[in-house]
This record gives sequence, C-alpha cells and structure tokens, in this order.
Amino acid sequence: MSNLDYLILIVLAAMVAFIPRVIPLLYFSKRKIPAWFNEWMKYIPVALFTALIAKDVFVTSHYTYNAKNLTEIISTILVFLVAAKTKSMLVTVVVGLIAIMGLALIF
Repeated sequence: MSNLDYLILIVLAAMVAFIPRVIPLLYFSKRKIPAWFNEWMKYIPVALFTALIAKDVFVTSHYTYNAKNLTEIISTILVFLVAAKTKSMLVTVVVGLIAIMGLALIF
C-alpha cells in the first residue's frame, strides 16, 4: 500500500468513527427529549457494562474453573457491589483494576 492509500484509510476510519457520534448530537441538540426517553437511557450504561463483563467472566471455551476464573469472579462480585453502592464509574473502574491486579498476585 502506498502512503496515499494509508491516508485514505485513516480519513475513512475517522469518518466512520465520527459520523455516528455527530449525527445524533446534531439531531437531539435542537429537539426536546421526552422524559420517557431519558428514563430509558439511564439503563443503557448498566446493560452495556453487564454485557461486557458477564461474557468474559462466566463464558469460557472450556468448562473448568481455575485460579484465573476465580480471580475474575471475585473481582466481578466486588465491582458490582462497589458500583451499586457508589454509582460512580470512576470509583468502580479503579476498584476493579485494583481487585484484578491484587487477586492475580494472590492466586
């Protein structure tokens, strides 16, 4: 590939990443968002967080539990408890990182 091909690829990738973010922003910036929509949108971060975490922790290609699985399961339970208590994404992520690192050193 030539340098021009790489440049075109980078520009197209930037457009693909940028356009889906800008179009809704432009659309909703000029309209009043209904209360039911705001209420529904509060559940999106929880659903995404659960989908990302549950698959990696509880679904494996082999059905054996080892120290790695135990580390992930204990960390996940701790993170869910912290998330429910604090409702802070920053605190939840920091506790999750510390938990996974600490338990990985122990197990």
